[in-house]
Amino acid sequence: MYVAVMGYGTVGSGVVEVLTKNHDSIVKKSLHDDIAVKYILDCRDFSAHLDSKKFIKDFNTILEDPEIDVVVETMGGIDPAFDFSLACLKKGKSVVTSNKELVAAKGLELLNAARENNANFLFEASVGGGIPIIRPISQCLAANEIEEICGILNGTTNFILSKMIKDNLSFDQSLKLAQENGYAEKDPTDDIDGHDAARKICILASLCFGNHVYPEHVYTEGITNITLADIDYASSFGSVIKLIAVAKKCSGGKIYTIVSPAIVNNASQLSGVDDVFNAVLVKGNATGDVVFYGKGAGKMPTASAVVADVIDCSNHLIHRKDFGWDASSENYVTDYLDAVLSLYVRARAKDPVKALNSLHKTFDCATVLTRKNAPADEIAFVTPAACERDLLEKIRGIDEIEILSTIRVSEC
Repeated sequence: MYVAVMGYGTVGSGVVEVLTKNHDSIVKKSLHDDIAVKYILDCRDFSAHLDSKKFIKDFNTILEDPEIDVVVETMGGIDPAFDFSLACLKKGKSVVTSNKELVAAKGLELLNAARENNANFLFEASVGGGIPIIRPISQCLAANEIEEICGILNGTTNFILSKMIKDNLSFDQSLKLAQENGYAEKDPTDDIDGHDAARKICILASLCFGNHVYPEHVYTEGITNITLADIDYASSFGSVIKLIAVAKKCSGGKIYTIVSPAIVNNASQLSGVDDVFNAVLVKGNATGDVVFYGKGAGKMPTASAVVADVIDCSNHLIHRKDFGWDASSENYVTDYLDAVLSLYVRARAKDPVKALNSLHKTFDCATVLTRKNAPADEIAFVTPAACERDLLEKIRGIDEIEILSTIRVSEC
């Protein structure tokens, strides 16, 4: 069986390396006498490479070759990855990808194309890198009704927050350290603004609940406004701050999904997930809580997950896997402001005593927080649980305070 790899960057080169290094054991796990890379599509010059004869620049070479059964897409982004992947599926060639942006935005179209052409579209590596999550949810937990997924889905932001918590470094200092260690890109926007985690929760929500969730429907906040003051107040509340992605069932067949910083209690399994590690907590109605943990990125772990999908495709060339989800109805994702939760608030008050009196009149059982060396005009508190929309209205109605920070309190 022949494979083509589109994109020879970090993950693509890792895929070729794994297929070569572990060739014999990979073939034994397949239904074929051989699995070999025939083409590597990349616009750069690889004439000096040991496998230079495999490198091509024309996508049509892959598309029109009947010997290519599985195509690995590791180009990244939407264009031309979507057009190339769709064309391959329409030719009956299975496609494997690690491209979370592609799956989150175009997964439904690609899954439909796979169904229509008796091919497979698999993407284990798109969410957790080397952490097995897609296959366990779709197969091992198939007997469950999944009620909720929540997790830490981005290693860069988790590293930054861990440094702020453990080493008392500012956000800017922690980001710089992440970049120096290769954990953050030169332009870290996708990570620190939460977009990377949003794409991943879209994929998980689509898989668990059966209908496509698009990134533009997920309310997303990043971590750029988190301060050491917020970290200290969270600590005094027996908690830490993490960037948490959530998707859960609501009444009426709808779902709630969000990506935002959250106050996570120290008793939670997610509170101790530090540095570049990721964790996904899946709540099933039969299993209860199941946690998947590990490094969510990296060349070889991600390549390993991609190659596992290649093996799966190789074993389902005639009878495709029944895998994927359907379209979603209008307003399938509820308004995040309708969720019931508690809010942490840090504020400035000209008269703290008067402000606290107003606070207790507004909320019967608000929890007032303290921290060492806090400015005299600073107050912080956690509200009782209520609809977020109503909480924000009440908080803004306290005239004596200037709101500096608002963070959701996680139930995970």
